[in-house]
Amino acid sequence: MKKIVFLVIAIMGITTFASAQSKKGVETVTIQTPTVQCESCKKRIEDYLKREEGVQKANVDFKKHVTKVTYVTERTNVENIKAAIANAGYDADDVKAEEEAYKKLPKCCKKPEDGGGM
Repeated sequence: MKKIVFLVIAIMGITTFASAQSKKGVETVTIQTPTVQCESCKKRIEDYLKREEGVQKANVDFKKHVTKVTYVTERTNVENIKAAIANAGYDADDVKAEEEAYKKLPKCCKKPEDGGGM
């Protein structure tokens, strides 16, 4: 009986330690994405960020023009995430969209001054 109690306590301790370790190094950041205008933009950025190493979750709110990203700090950083959004063709805070990627966006996803928008 003592062995079973010890085993249960050991398993609980290991599980608690592993859980604490997985939470460490995870951050959520909110990035201004002013050029995001529609559901298509939302899907494009979220799909692009899924491929980015270290990104656990991305949620684009095109009505508020913000993107919330949860990521593992040991695998990526905010600058890499902003660069990934820019490489998808959208502005991210102070990082401007990559020109070639922006040109490939559908018309509805481009800035109004470039003839885009809804």
